[in-house]
Amino acid sequence: MAMRITGMNSGLDTESIIQELVAVKQTKVDDAKKAQTKLEWKTDVWKDLNSKLKSLQSKYLMNMRFEDSYSKKVTTVSNSSAASVITGDSAMIGTQELEVNQLAKTAYMTGAKMNYQGSEELTALSKLSDLTGNMTGEGKLSLKVGGETVDINVTADTTMSDVLTKLKEAGLNANFDEKQQRLFIGAKESGEANDFEITAADANGQEALKALGLEVQGTNGRDANGDPIEGSAMKVDGRDAEITLNGATFTSSSNVFEINGLTITALAETKGEAVTISTQTDTSGIYDMIKDFLKEYNTIINQIDKLYNADSAKGYEPLTSDEKDAMSESEVEEWEKKIKDSLLRRDSNLSTIGSALKEIMASGIEVNGKKMFLSDFGIETLGYFKAADNEKNAYHIDGDEDDENTSANQDKLLSMITSDPDTVISFFSKLSNTLYLKMNDLSSSVEGYRSFGNFYDDKKMKTDYDDYKTKIADLEDKLADYEDKWYAKFSAMETALAKLQSNASAVTSLLGGS
Repeated sequence: MAMRITGMNSGLDTESIIQELVAVKQTKVDDAKKAQTKLEWKTDVWKDLNSKLKSLQSKYLMNMRFEDSYSKKVTTVSNSSAASVITGDSAMIGTQELEVNQLAKTAYMTGAKMNYQGSEELTALSKLSDLTGNMTGEGKLSLKVGGETVDINVTADTTMSDVLTKLKEAGLNANFDEKQQRLFIGAKESGEANDFEITAADANGQEALKALGLEVQGTNGRDANGDPIEGSAMKVDGRDAEITLNGATFTSSSNVFEINGLTITALAETKGEAVTISTQTDTSGIYDMIKDFLKEYNTIINQIDKLYNADSAKGYEPLTSDEKDAMSESEVEEWEKKIKDSLLRRDSNLSTIGSALKEIMASGIEVNGKKMFLSDFGIETLGYFKAADNEKNAYHIDGDEDDENTSANQDKLLSMITSDPDTVISFFSKLSNTLYLKMNDLSSSVEGYRSFGNFYDDKKMKTDYDDYKTKIADLEDKLADYEDKWYAKFSAMETALAKLQSNASAVTSLLGGS
């Protein structure tokens, strides 16, 4: 960079003169930056619209093109306290009778309170010798879990922790509650097949069983009158759940039954009371799916129309830093919004997408040999004069309670879903498939221009943006060189003037001296 000397000798405003001289080249730099900014804004607009188009395709059309997606069914239960039901796709439409005969139980044993031979309370590290002095050697406990038998060998030195470990290894939940001084044992799963039993295999085993509070006396710890027996463990046997559905009996180790497409969870015994289970087509589910799709479609088509029909922003360009400094923040925001809103005005690619979607939605679909239209289902646009600007291609459902324009009309769509769901499903699955395939075509990849799945030329726009980077860098280099050239020229002039003035002073001095 040349040394920049101001007009000290010439008296000229060198800075202003040079800035005037380089103004044309500075304008070229500014214009390139503005074009790059507009391209960046345009890319952002496309990204937003592209995201919504892809969402419409993946969130709705991807599933709605298959008839199975409409096979929505719902089941109601006359007594929700007795059972709950989840409806599967294969569930049959109709009414059934259910009785919950008994609920499943998990095998559980509450040990009797143990007595410590000393003065301290028992801990997990307490030994059998702390509980009884009658063990003279090794004993054996027999543990039967789910049909399998496991032997547990015990001695006077066996600790509470040792016993718990063996019980857990056999597949049970086991715990010693120091506060209650009892053992608590339970099966990991409910049902008869998961029941367990602990017995003694010999005399020492019997002594250990009693000392541990695990001896079950009477019937599960109760006498003939049903009263608890002192010193006995209390046992709850594992039990299967049992229901009667349409006269047939079903059992399950849990309270959950999967029968013919229904998942029935028994909640309470009905004691002979018949509970009604009614399965029917989920008309509201199908209705909501179509309504949600149209809402998403309307949002997109309205945005496309708004972008395409935007007012011209002729004369508006992105602002330079100096231009922004001369305006208020709100003025800058309004200025830039004017430009951004108009970036896709009369855009040919936008027109292609919008026209394709509108054409498919307005075209007929053949159902059972008959050509049908959205209007046959009470779905239409509002009309040119009634619809708001840029909303003339949006569809409204007659009778939609959320639509102030059509809520008062008869709900033809819901009526048809109820009376003739097959026709509704056939029409919308075919319409969705046509839209899906067309959108696939519109978002197919184009070498050098477009990536697969995008509806705009993302690759080309990225290349153009990078080209602007290179162009701006080149223009800025040329501007700097041009500026340096003029500063060098003015610097040379100032130097020459300085010498001239110095020589003139010398001559004047000589003449004056003579």
